[in-house]
Amino acid sequence: MKGRLAAAGLAICITAASGAQGVEREHHLGLDAGGSMLVFGDKSNPDVGGGVGAHWAYGLGDAFNLMVEAAWSLVALRESHDPKAPTTRPTWAANANAGVGYVFDVLQWVPYAGILVGGYTLSGGTIHGVKVLPGVEFAIGLDFRYSRHVALGVALRQHMMSEVSTYPSFSQAFARLEYTWGW
Repeated sequence: MKGRLAAAGLAICITAASGAQGVEREHHLGLDAGGSMLVFGDKSNPDVGGGVGAHWAYGLGDAFNLMVEAAWSLVALRESHDPKAPTTRPTWAANANAGVGYVFDVLQWVPYAGILVGGYTLSGGTIHGVKVLPGVEFAIGLDFRYSRHVALGVALRQHMMSEVSTYPSFSQAFARLEYTWGW
């Protein structure tokens, strides 16, 4: 019984929210690391790899943030030398996007969702040169405000590039660390 009470007390202390911490005019600057997956038109054998990124956000109000993100993802571990391979399979993809996010709560756990627009660069693999495409990013995430200046979080990003028939899905999952100031 004592063990259950101690576990319940610990769970309450860990998950209990402190005072509101997400506010307008607050800056967020952080680094992201995780994985990515690029699906091709034939939808067979998606390429999976790692990724890194950086992000900045600015509190426009209590509920909305301006979001700017950039990331680079390794989407294939080796280049193809098959002359019959389609010329659409990259080794890496990079993106830079800006948009608006909605913050669902301003407590210690901060879920959010957003939509961003920007550009994508694909290169390597069977792509000759560099392919640049416009696109849209759908963002969801959950940040934990460890302290007034430090947040840890997870982020899921679903990208839709302009060549939907060639690249129907580009996804990223990141662990995030950010520094906040300006409140």
